[in-house]
Amino acid sequence: MQKGGSVTLKILVALAIVIFSVIKYFASSDVNEITGEKQYISLSKEDEIALGINFAPQMAKEFGGLSTNKEMQNLVQQVGNRLVKNTDAARTSYPFHFYVLADSQTVNAFALPGGPIFITEGLFRRLKNEDQLGGVLGHEIGHVIARHSAEQISKQALTQGLVGAAGVASGDVNTAQYAQFIANMVNLKYGRSDELEADDLGVRFMIQAGYNPEALIGVMDILEDASGRVAVPEWQSSHPSPSNRRIKIKEAIEKYQQP
Repeated sequence: MQKGGSVTLKILVALAIVIFSVIKYFASSDVNEITGEKQYISLSKEDEIALGINFAPQMAKEFGGLSTNKEMQNLVQQVGNRLVKNTDAARTSYPFHFYVLADSQTVNAFALPGGPIFITEGLFRRLKNEDQLGGVLGHEIGHVIARHSAEQISKQALTQGLVGAAGVASGDVNTAQYAQFIANMVNLKYGRSDELEADDLGVRFMIQAGYNPEALIGVMDILEDASGRVAVPEWQSSHPSPSNRRIKIKEAIEKYQQP
């Protein structure tokens, strides 16, 4: 085949990949029942729940397994269930489960798709009261309800398709790598947006469940101290800066406490 024909074929294949990826992404839209947002998600809620159930044991293993401290486990389950039963979270079909991980060094909490929520002993032991625990778990419930994991999976499928198209069109691996770098930066932005939305929902759920939402600001102090207060430009981080999060949390408190 002549060189010109080869280039044309590459471009046609790349265009086909782009068109397929974009159509697949935008064809799967849904309106979130709690946030009211239009989202582009290819996974069903049943798929999310299955993913969470399947990956929960593996994630627990990476943090030393579940904590054997029954008092911690009971309190986390008690606070988590209170947040679910007394808030808009009760309107969803997600089977929430709350666990304490044995890792006493890592300061972290996270949610898997569909409902499993974890907090490490390292973070639990730094919390000063039940309200702060409510803030941590409320934030993670927010991630589940806003379907952030499912959104990220769909976005990654789209960006991977576009990156693949760039590599095919140019025939240059380096070009594809640069395109992947740009795609990752876009997804970092979405990650920060997700964190702020989870903070907003966390405040909403805390107020609905009778917890003091100001406690979530104290959680930001704890997380900042645990990170060593290393100043990283916000655009390079998957999380918004603690100072920005504090501002947004205060705005959310004012919004949800209005009569």
